[in-house]
Amino acid sequence: MAKSLLVKQTSGTIGAQTQHKRTIKALGLGRIGKTRQLPDNPSVRGMLHHVRHLVEVTEE
Repeated sequence: MAKSLLVKQTSGTIGAQTQHKRTIKALGLGRIGKTRQLPDNPSVRGMLHHVRHLVEVTEE
């Protein structure tokens, strides 16, 4: 069974850098409080590291 990550957006993107806004959209987020279950792989981990100040991550 593949591991997954539960990602919740905790902050808005108003005033954030354009690259951070695009990363949030690519993760499937966009509103404060929205959650997504994403696969645990290096590309997703890198994206989450990039916007770690805007999201909360829980391992499943």
